[in-house]
Amino acid sequence: MKELALIMPVYNEEACIGEVIQSWHDEFKRLKINFIILILNDGSRDHTAERLKDFSKNKKVEVIHKENSGHGSTILMGYHLAVEKAKWVFQVDSDNEIRPDQFVNFWEKRENYDGLFGIREGRLQEADRKTVSLIARNLIYFLYGKGVADPNVPFRLLRAEVLKKIIFKIPLETFAPNVIISGAFTLHRFRIYNHPVICWGRETGATTLVSWKIWRSAFLSFWQTIEARYRLRSL
Repeated sequence: MKELALIMPVYNEEACIGEVIQSWHDEFKRLKINFIILILNDGSRDHTAERLKDFSKNKKVEVIHKENSGHGSTILMGYHLAVEKAKWVFQVDSDNEIRPDQFVNFWEKRENYDGLFGIREGRLQEADRKTVSLIARNLIYFLYGKGVADPNVPFRLLRAEVLKKIIFKIPLETFAPNVIISGAFTLHRFRIYNHPVICWGRETGATTLVSWKIWRSAFLSFWQTIEARYRLRSL
């Protein structure tokens, strides 16, 4: 059993993925952590798969190639794998918006908490995304209570034994499982730590959601979050 499993969903990140994986690998080594990095390639259509071959001989990096199913279901797949491999599970996106040097602030405090969540600062968002994020945050507060300050943040360190109780009650096709997981941590009063993280903004690639898709996805996510509240009443 590892100390830490990182899960990273990847889609069309050929320009930066090699550098991102290596930077996390090096940071974990610097902190002397017994770790595994799980890379989930969600059916990338560019040269991401070729870039990932550079890690084929690295025993600390496990690459899973899968058919495209979306960011949410890919995260859930990663969580299902990670809780069986390590005591702690860390999730971060592959776009390098939040850098590894901020991880130590979470790792050093982990023993006193069940879930440690980033609060994104300096994040540049279009008006549609800001509105959706605000609605999502208020929905979580209404349904689950106040606990996780940034419910959908892709920078979270979670105790595996707690996460395991939650994820098997979330359908694999869920659009935004991190929002629901944040709600579950609040609902059941697990020990939560919130800490600011600097969000540098995407330097390569592009977001896959245009304005009308953002709102369509938001309505789906809102409905799934409401449904999940009843499913998660008991763990």
